[in-house]
Amino acid sequence: MKYKRILLKLSGESLMGRQSYGIAPEMLGQYSLDIKTVVERGVEVAIVIGGGNIFRGLSGAAKGMDRVQGDYMGMLATLINSMALQAELEKQGLKTELLSGLAIEPICKEMSRRRAIEAMGEGRVVIIGGGSGNPFFTTDTASALRAVEIKADAILKGTRVDGIYTADPEKDPSANKYTTLTFAEALSKKLKVMDLTAFALCEENNLPIYVFDMNTPGNLLKVVEGQPIGTEVK
Repeated sequence: MKYKRILLKLSGESLMGRQSYGIAPEMLGQYSLDIKTVVERGVEVAIVIGGGNIFRGLSGAAKGMDRVQGDYMGMLATLINSMALQAELEKQGLKTELLSGLAIEPICKEMSRRRAIEAMGEGRVVIIGGGSGNPFFTTDTASALRAVEIKADAILKGTRVDGIYTADPEKDPSANKYTTLTFAEALSKKLKVMDLTAFALCEENNLPIYVFDMNTPGNLLKVVEGQPIGTEVK
């Protein structure tokens, strides 16, 4: 296996499937089976999920809502998604540990590096909700922070696109895909891999980011095995 310990970043929108809002059970099922496959091969897995399928703090602020209030609502949305994924993973027979930047008893304990690493060492899938626990930070930044804290080998960013392209491949059919990029190249080319705060945190800590298509069953295992199906930024 190329990676022994990963931080899997999933967008909230990916959980919608073909819906325009909420959580699609078929997406939860597919993701859980893929995660189970890599866990059964001995890979330690931590997961951060966004909340955009339920609420986005930035969009709320754009409509006049207080930004801080909106961001906390977004954090709660990530916890709803995290709880849904936890339930599905346990349905598949996996042991889990739900932690959060916001401690909400009796749902979850507050995130701590030691707690997360101990849980992964016991074979549990660690799901980290609640973002960073602070407003003004995205779940991208929370992913980078958590990945650095737990000493993950890489952030695996699961999207609906199979990597990073010279342009949006859904809008520009002539766009070319990158296999590998340096952090400097991604910045100079203004490629939106993650937000700048998250990106800088990864670069400072030599933490690779691997972008791949999570919506194709079996792709997560291919990435963990080292098959070149996406784009690596390092």
